[in-house]
Amino acid sequence: MKRRSSQDKKQQKSIALQRIHRLFELAENYALANRMSLADRYVTIARNISMKYLVPIPKEYKRRFCKHCYKYLLPGVNARIRIHKGKIVTSCFRCKNMTRMPLHARSSS
Repeated sequence: MKRRSSQDKKQQKSIALQRIHRLFELAENYALANRMSLADRYVTIARNISMKYLVPIPKEYKRRFCKHCYKYLLPGVNARIRIHKGKIVTSCFRCKNMTRMPLHARSSS
């Protein structure tokens, strides 16, 4: 059996990243059209692709799904986003969990 070259792996990773981008675009479109089950399914598929090909999910998409139940978050519909004590607090209405992220990057002194 032939070993995969590094070129093949790079190509697979770039295709996987393109698919992740496309799936999150579709998830956003279906969430805005009030088809949350399809949006959640696209997030699941994107996560599976990310894990299979060892491609990290881009930062702009990481905040768009719940880290606990892995459902697509649409602010005002199934999520609440607040700023509290220098942190962005995202509350998921489905699993009732909160995710806290720092608002500003820490400065090194």
